[in-house]
Amino acid sequence: MTKQQNVLIIGAGLCGSLLALRLGQRGYNVTVYEMRPDLRKVDISAGRSINLAFSDRGNKAMKLVSIEDKVKELCIPMNGRMLHDVEGNTVFAPYSGREHEYINSISRGQLNALLLDEAEKHENVTIHFNKKCKSVDFEKTTALFQDYETKHEFVEDADVIFATDGAGSAMRKSYFLGKKFLFSFSQYWLTHGYKELSILPAENGGYKTFKNALHIWGRDSFMLIALPNLDGSFTVTLFLSYDEGEYNFNNLTTQEKVVEFFGKYFKDALELMPNLAEDFFMNPTSALGTVKCSPWHYKGNTLLMGDAAHAIVPFYGQGMNASFEDVVEFDKVLDEGHQDWETIFKIYERNRKKDTDAIADLAIDNFHEMKGHVNHTIFRAKRNLEMAFEKHFPDDYSSKYSLVTFNEDIGYREAMLRGRAQDKAILNMLTDKEISLNDDLKTTLEKVKAATEEILDDDRVAKNFKH
Repeated sequence: MTKQQNVLIIGAGLCGSLLALRLGQRGYNVTVYEMRPDLRKVDISAGRSINLAFSDRGNKAMKLVSIEDKVKELCIPMNGRMLHDVEGNTVFAPYSGREHEYINSISRGQLNALLLDEAEKHENVTIHFNKKCKSVDFEKTTALFQDYETKHEFVEDADVIFATDGAGSAMRKSYFLGKKFLFSFSQYWLTHGYKELSILPAENGGYKTFKNALHIWGRDSFMLIALPNLDGSFTVTLFLSYDEGEYNFNNLTTQEKVVEFFGKYFKDALELMPNLAEDFFMNPTSALGTVKCSPWHYKGNTLLMGDAAHAIVPFYGQGMNASFEDVVEFDKVLDEGHQDWETIFKIYERNRKKDTDAIADLAIDNFHEMKGHVNHTIFRAKRNLEMAFEKHFPDDYSSKYSLVTFNEDIGYREAMLRGRAQDKAILNMLTDKEISLNDDLKTTLEKVKAATEEILDDDRVAKNFKH
């Protein structure tokens, strides 16, 4: 396929800026339109996830575009979860029994700015800001934009259009409203919303609590988490029901009630947050949803990518990583040398959709795990056993979390199926007292592996029977 093709990308967020960089490196003429101002010039972060969990799948994309070292400078390693109980006692739960495996806290804005800078180093990449996409004519391969400042509307033509414009994608809306082809779309909302809060740096600029962990205050029906920032602060996020329970977003309407709520359930966090009330009433409460749709493409003209195709809830720390992995998987298909975009899009979607559906489901699973299961004795016993397996038999075992987070060469679907089978095997055997933490570890691992294969075989039989 000729590299002189004109590519239009809608959205210059994390996925769009990485895609622009990669296609620019490959020699395409790339034009990007972003509805927000240039985040390198103005602060537009209020109420949006300020930092994110960056892990191996995301890093694979950074290696692809040769900026791994620059990204590493923006990262704070988090080696595990720091679990806080109601009394303020803490337990550290490593993410892996292998010491070299950890996730990172990274600033969304700094990473996005780096990707934009790298993309703009290529003369064949142009990025425009303050230009909102209103609709896409996917048959003509044109997009209608409006300039935020002048209100002037204009149409952009291209050989191919990629929409990386997030969960509220204008192009996905055009697919849905256009009714020109069979387009399936689902949007599922959690009953919980989220609100960004913060723990400010200590007076000396240091961290007020342990730096290298993702802090979790899990309270069964709601939770608080905190991720570290390079400036000594933590971004804190409250996940809470809109209208259920004694405390919810709809009834936390006064400073007194917010402080009462935190004093009851998160007292050690409250001590670190004299700015709590100010943050709580200044920052918006946002919804948490999952978007699934198909097809992602229309002929060889247009393609949805990233959150525009598969928005997920944030509880596996994989939203950004999955979007970055989209670009890696798309790049693999480009390497196959197909001569038309339609073939490329079809192969990419066939390869990718099963995995993005899987991580969407896993993210909802992890929501329940983080807010409640982490506090249960049997769950902690399972995690302790898995950490021991990974530490002593690093080549023979990976937990579901490790399969998803640290095994970037395994697809999300494969990681989900094997990980769920392992979880089921271990929990069943612990419950039935067939294994314990005091047994010989190698013998226990063999039992777990055998039980896991049995479950996987049963699942395969059931699936074939269904078909």
